[in-house]
Amino acid sequence: MIENSFIFLEGISHKTEQSLWKQGISDWHSFLRCSHINGISPIRKSYYDRQILKARSALYSNDASFFQSHLPQSETWRLYDFFKDQAVFLDIETSGMSSYDDITLFGLFDGADTKTMIKGINLDYAALQKELKRYQLIVTYNGASFDIPFIKKRYPGVLPNIPNFDLRVACQRIGLTGGLKAIERKLGIRRNQLVEDLCGGDALTLWRMYKATGDEHYLNLLVEYNEEDVFNLRKVADFATSQLKENMYTKLHS
Repeated sequence: MIENSFIFLEGISHKTEQSLWKQGISDWHSFLRCSHINGISPIRKSYYDRQILKARSALYSNDASFFQSHLPQSETWRLYDFFKDQAVFLDIETSGMSSYDDITLFGLFDGADTKTMIKGINLDYAALQKELKRYQLIVTYNGASFDIPFIKKRYPGVLPNIPNFDLRVACQRIGLTGGLKAIERKLGIRRNQLVEDLCGGDALTLWRMYKATGDEHYLNLLVEYNEEDVFNLRKVADFATSQLKENMYTKLHS
């Protein structure tokens, strides 16, 4: 879908993008091929041509960082199909919500395997930074408002300069609202019975119980809860992008 997109170009609104589609300019190739486009001056057309060539070069060089500064946050879903196999599904747990609290657990899923890094056990920020550099897209739920700012504030420099696909925004656009677990239930996604009834507040309680007692039962439940989070992010991302693609194709061919 990213190669059907013009919204990353300066001055191109959703309305202008749809106007281009209606003119039969459905992708970067057709845009570059046109010598004249209604509503775009020759000078502006030449500028957009250069930007599209840069975008295409970045895309096929597997450099998603180009889109970090060009593509609106609400449209990062358009990168998902291209970078799906280079995406990391990320979720953090914290010791609380204040600026004095810390990250207790990082959960990562690359589409095949999960990795869990726990404060005081195996959480090494140099190793985490190296791991995250493997990816071109970070997929979260409410990450734009919580996970990403929290990580940047507590541990500057750990996150690579790549786009964050926030599923909460994408889900809202297709009428799915609420927290991640509420959306999972609407989509028929079930969790392991041990953590089926847990919520975010319970995750914090599990961490505090573990720290207070040293009983690894609480830690294991927290890890499993987080693993279910990151694993299910992929399922939700697949569904949400399929719906958004269908909506976009309708507009492309209307």
